[in-house]
Amino acid sequence: MTAERGRPHGTGLGTFRWVVERPISWLHGFRRLRIRRERHDDIHKAFLGLATWLMTHRHVQRLCQGQSAQ
Repeated sequence: MTAERGRPHGTGLGTFRWVVERPISWLHGFRRLRIRRERHDDIHKAFLGLATWLMTHRHVQRLCQGQSAQ
């Protein structure tokens, strides 16, 4: 059963959901990870690792730019 619009659903779900949903949506921004066409798991895993590294690198760059502006 779902809650009505504007009312809490009472289960506590959704409180910290955005922490997980944001990186998953970032990963789906990479075309090779959105639809898996590789037959081998190791190739898909390699693209997943590259995307994770790239996301982390971009995040660190933004943090460093924010500190230099202060």
